Amino acid sequence: MCGIVGIVGKSNVNQALYDALTVLQHRGQDAAGIVTSHDGRLFLRKDNGLVRDVFQQRHMQRLVGHMGIGHVRYPTAGSSTSAEAQPFYVNSPYGITLAHNGNLTNVEQLAKEIYESDLRHVNTNSDSEVLLNVFAHELAVRGKLQPTEEDVFAAVTDVHNRCVGGYAVVAMITGYGIVGFRDPNGIRPIVFGQRHTDEGVEYMIASESVSLDVLGFTLIRDLAPGEAVYITEEGKLHTRQCATNPKLSPCIFEHVYLARPDSIIDGVSVYKARLRMGEKLAEKIQRERPDHDIDVVIPIPDTSRTAALELANHLGVKFREGFVKNRYIGRTFIMPGQAARKKSVRQKLNAIELEFRGKNVMLVDDSIVRGTTCKQIIQMAREAGAKNVYFCSAAPAVRFPNVYGIDMPSAHELIAHNRSTQDVADLIGADWLVYQDLPDLIEAVGGGKIKIEHFDCAVFDGQYVTGDVDAAYLERIERARNDLAKAKNQAVSAIIDLHNN
Repeated sequence: MCGIVGIVGKSNVNQALYDALTVLQHRGQDAAGIVTSHDGRLFLRKDNGLVRDVFQQRHMQRLVGHMGIGHVRYPTAGSSTSAEAQPFYVNSPYGITLAHNGNLTNVEQLAKEIYESDLRHVNTNSDSEVLLNVFAHELAVRGKLQPTEEDVFAAVTDVHNRCVGGYAVVAMITGYGIVGFRDPNGIRPIVFGQRHTDEGVEYMIASESVSLDVLGFTLIRDLAPGEAVYITEEGKLHTRQCATNPKLSPCIFEHVYLARPDSIIDGVSVYKARLRMGEKLAEKIQRERPDHDIDVVIPIPDTSRTAALELANHLGVKFREGFVKNRYIGRTFIMPGQAARKKSVRQKLNAIELEFRGKNVMLVDDSIVRGTTCKQIIQMAREAGAKNVYFCSAAPAVRFPNVYGIDMPSAHELIAHNRSTQDVADLIGADWLVYQDLPDLIEAVGGGKIKIEHFDCAVFDGQYVTGDVDAAYLERIERARNDLAKAKNQAVSAIIDLHNN
């Protein structure tokens, strides 16, 4: 879950890229980076931290040029060293920089090919750098001193033929333009739009439509699965389908948790999808417990608020804000260590006792992943005086790891893995637990005016849309992703960064 942006403008784009990244900050809080191009030269600034901390005035003044790309990152596996902050750069051919959201499932094979066949060197453990080198190689074999849009699209076609997984990409070819492309299954989101200025038309590519809205760009559309868009430095737009058998299978978890509610993804309003999630949950409660004794519905801020509001409306129950959120604490889902997550929950939320005392409370969250956060929140509700604490998840039980760019942990860290709903309820301390049914979630997201026939729901049903994920692969990523491995990697990274600084 990273955020990407690329802009081809008519004047300096540094401020616009910065503003876009702040809007996409929810997609990654580990690192941020911007690279711009001016007169054939690149200007790069990237580091660990939030956008507002990475870019100071002195950095912004150096990021000159009317074309550039940006990235906000959180790690799906491995270390958080600043060496893996994006965008990445290779000098040949032309000088290419790239920012990537997603994960390649055949990255080990690709890394071997890059070294043995492409004769290229990869300097980090990031699959984004691998993807960059694949793209650079496929562009280089065209053998052109000046690449055309046909060369760019041919290179993207070859990337699709070699790379497997979920990926949305923006890449800048120094002196020529910016290209954006999406994997043939359309797992990760990417959109593009335009705005008119006195100097002419400017174009923007980004992970979510909200970043276009905020900067005054008009959304043209989402990139289709396998499609690429190429915007020349002069501002000419080209698009091309570059995959042979594309099939739209977007990640449904974008609508559950990842995306901002004011975004539109594949033509579907995230806000409306979450309203329908709440409606479906209310219908399930009415079926299973028509004589429920819920006094009040309280969301766990912020992602679940929309679903909780509609749930309360359909049940005819009061909706109240029972938790006050500290806006200066990061999203606990993104925090790398279990200890850090545990510590942050109490710092992040505080209960309003008035809304809990003596009441049967239905807490609503977007999902339950590890169960650590909701267990503490349920305890907070009891300490605030709740008589009974019920818990509602706007998503089904998360039972399987994500392999396409979301930090869903290894299977043994998922609280619902190989457990029943009652088992999970007992572990988190809820008097009653309600999960969304998967068919209802699919209908909530894909059943609006824009019909989407198939989603990547692997975290719920274990069906991985790329078809290359087996038990051996999941075992490998479990070793890479468990919290102990991350803690070790972060300790090593801290030592390296301290030494380098």
